[in-house]
Amino acid sequence: MTTAVSDSPATTATTNPNLPLRQRPMDIVFLVVFSLFIVSCVISDSVEGLGLDQVPNSPNILVRWNYTYSSNFDPLYQSHPLWLRFISGTSAFGYIAFYIVLIIAIVRRWNWIQLPSVIYATMIISLTGIPIFGVEFFGPEGQRTPHPLIFLLYNGPYVLFPLLLLIRMRKPLPFTRKW
Repeated sequence: MTTAVSDSPATTATTNPNLPLRQRPMDIVFLVVFSLFIVSCVISDSVEGLGLDQVPNSPNILVRWNYTYSSNFDPLYQSHPLWLRFISGTSAFGYIAFYIVLIIAIVRRWNWIQLPSVIYATMIISLTGIPIFGVEFFGPEGQRTPHPLIFLLYNGPYVLFPLLLLIRMRKPLPFTRKW
């Protein structure tokens, strides 16, 4: 009796070994970007997630930084509706943990990160990108951004890089290939 060679992950992993990081240039970009996302979660999303009023004379430097941004470019963020607090809180206290695990997984070539990456990217695009960008561009007058280009430059990467991660993780065993 002969046995067929399966396409199981174990078999594929032995025939297609994981590539070293230097052979996966986009993963290096992901390391840099998601490391920056950790910093922005602390600086920006935690302020909104905790519901701190963004005022210019706050003793909290993070609040003052957020005020400078929101008062000039993002009235929705400054008005902090409850639904936005939930989205920002999820980012500050949930996605940040994923970013840390993702960074370690990319460096250590843990292929199991594929499914969590797909779940994260889908969540961030659908639960963050669509509602926030929708209000910023099509919402009520007082919540729309007065500077769409600056808004996109600041916020676009938070949708673009999860989308690129989703494309990167579209197939099993992502670290066995360059892209």
